[in-house]
Amino acid sequence: MAPSASPSPGLAVTAPVHQARVRVLHPGQGLPPAGAKPGPVVYWMLRDQRLADNWALLHAASLAAASAAPLAVAFSLFPKPFLLSARRRQLGFLLRGLRRLAADAATRRIPFFLLTGGPMEIPALVQRLGASALVADFSPLRPVREALDAVVGALCRDAASVAVHQVDAHNVVPVWAASGKLEYSAKTFRSKMNKVLDEYLVDFPEFAEVVPWDRDQPKDIDWDTLIDTVCSQAEDVPEIDWCEPGEAAAMEALLGTKDGFLTERIKSYDSDRNYPTKPTALSGLSPYLHFGHISAQRCALEAKKRRHLSPKSVDAFLEELIIRRELADNFCYYQPHYDSVAGAWEWARKTLKDHAADKREHIYTREQLENAKTADPLWNASQLEMVHHGKMHGFMRMYWAKKILEWTSGPEEALSIAIYLNDKYHIDGRDPNGYVGCMWSICGLHDQGWKERLVFGKIRYMNYAGCKRKFNVDAYISYVKRLVAQPKKRKPEESLNSAAKYSKSEKD
Repeated sequence: MAPSASPSPGLAVTAPVHQARVRVLHPGQGLPPAGAKPGPVVYWMLRDQRLADNWALLHAASLAAASAAPLAVAFSLFPKPFLLSARRRQLGFLLRGLRRLAADAATRRIPFFLLTGGPMEIPALVQRLGASALVADFSPLRPVREALDAVVGALCRDAASVAVHQVDAHNVVPVWAASGKLEYSAKTFRSKMNKVLDEYLVDFPEFAEVVPWDRDQPKDIDWDTLIDTVCSQAEDVPEIDWCEPGEAAAMEALLGTKDGFLTERIKSYDSDRNYPTKPTALSGLSPYLHFGHISAQRCALEAKKRRHLSPKSVDAFLEELIIRRELADNFCYYQPHYDSVAGAWEWARKTLKDHAADKREHIYTREQLENAKTADPLWNASQLEMVHHGKMHGFMRMYWAKKILEWTSGPEEALSIAIYLNDKYHIDGRDPNGYVGCMWSICGLHDQGWKERLVFGKIRYMNYAGCKRKFNVDAYISYVKRLVAQPKKRKPEESLNSAAKYSKSEKD
């Protein structure tokens, strides 16, 4: 669908959402005739599962306020294979977060409609409520884009008067405004972002006042039954216990007085974040960013306020949070083969093809890799960290994926296995950052050609000896063994404190 920066005729935007953040997918027919009751505005929540700091919800509220219409929020569970290809780990986190969101929405008197039959229930809800507009947030991933296209198609056919807008509430700079094409590297992308970043990195406005809801009420949700039913249909990868879902927990992780990233741990980010033996240097925000429980823009604004305290660490954090993270969205938005070797640059495809038949020292099956049954204790530890903790240190993710390339029959199989394991066990799986991370490691994405060698060709190489020179490999392996052995049902702060004690005591 062609992007548009123009609001729908008759649906004037009273609040301050940047026009370039909004795309009009279907203009609708404007305001109702004089004397007619205005139809409500429905915000179809997808990727950004929060009420605060949400540009899409703010835009929906602005449309509602402009026409004196009520506002509702709807969330649709995706059917197989997309949503239910997630496991209990991801589904439990998603649904428990939505449970908290629904309670917050009720407190604010915003009706929350949870649809369990798939996205094509959205057109029926829109028509049943007599809505005047539907506002959707943004994801670059194929299943979400296909669902949005199907919903827009159905509304254009059956409810042509309904306006449909899309708002990029996930990125600081909307993906279509950051660049109009697939970017080659962080260097090319960074220069474009820096030219427009100040235009978009602004604080959020107050929520527009809307008229009270006076239409059909949402059905009561038996959350316990829903969570048990949905999770029972998924593969039983245990839920994590070190990270509570929801907006309040996300803000606590960012700004909490006890172990908050920006309040307590940011100072070591620049110096320590690339050391797997120092896990507390990391932000711990990736689950919240993935599920949209916190806005990256809020994280950036709060970090900038504290830049004078730790300028190098804040700058490094903003580089990861904005440039690297939004580069991943750029890739998945403009490259339809974002999870395939076909999506790699030509030089990378050629070198991988040239070395696909090279003799490997080891060949492991997907099952052997999944069960950490390799001859490399460091790799096994990284796999076990992901399986049991739901998260692997970022440096180890690179090593982990590159060894899969080295130990499988070819790059296509390596990429397929890496994405399968990443999406199955990481709490932030099925995310542009995960796909780009696998593509960087295996297909040289956003990288350059290096010295040619067996198996890897010109793809950047990593090995055990290099890791051993960088950090205390034995200490990392011992740390993972403790993660695997320790009892479950810990409070999040207990896990963090345990990691902090380990990080302080181990010697690189």
